[in-house]
Amino acid sequence: MFMAGLQFGYYRRNRQPKMAEYIYGIKNNIEIFDLEKTREALRTAQSFLKKVGEGKKNVLWVGTKPSARGFIEKVAMALGHSYVSGRWVGGSLTNSKIIRDRIKYFEDLKKKKETGDLEKYTKKERLKLNREIKALDEKFSGIENLRNDLEVIVMVDPKEEKTAFSEARRVSVPIVAILSSDNDPTSVAYPIPANDSAPSSISYILEKLADAYREGADIANQKNV
Repeated sequence: MFMAGLQFGYYRRNRQPKMAEYIYGIKNNIEIFDLEKTREALRTAQSFLKKVGEGKKNVLWVGTKPSARGFIEKVAMALGHSYVSGRWVGGSLTNSKIIRDRIKYFEDLKKKKETGDLEKYTKKERLKLNREIKALDEKFSGIENLRNDLEVIVMVDPKEEKTAFSEARRVSVPIVAILSSDNDPTSVAYPIPANDSAPSSISYILEKLADAYREGADIANQKNV
């Protein structure tokens, strides 16, 4: 944990007051997390995700800041889960019917392109449709298979993901979050106080959470043998 840099928070002036209990000290005006408390919080989140894995329930992985995107995609795709690594599409959780309709339209367009069905259109029309496919892919590629029975969202930095965070709370989906000293840990079901900007920290925690889900899924598979 130390080598991955989980201990580094933000400048003291940026601290969210409710994060104080997780702070060990300050070095060069940077707040340092108590890694024992971070370890305990991570274990709690791992236990929860292990149970989610045992039920083979749905997890949505969210992280749109540049340092998180690649790791979010890697972990989610390895597990076959949905993810958002680009801009969050408003209504993804709170207006799911409209979002599903747009995803279906996107899938239909892709199918037409793959089968050559777009060739019947003029060159100008095909260009417009291809641009639309590209735009829809950027919006929906990670959530094409997102279902209504979402069990949990794993999120990097709730303060960065304000819309996703707000929608999750509105539909009562619990959140597991990596959050630094500028976040409110009491607003998250399973907060993991740690560096939420450094790639090494984000990668370390996401892999631990993914492994916990896999462990639970493996237990479920063994029971079904």
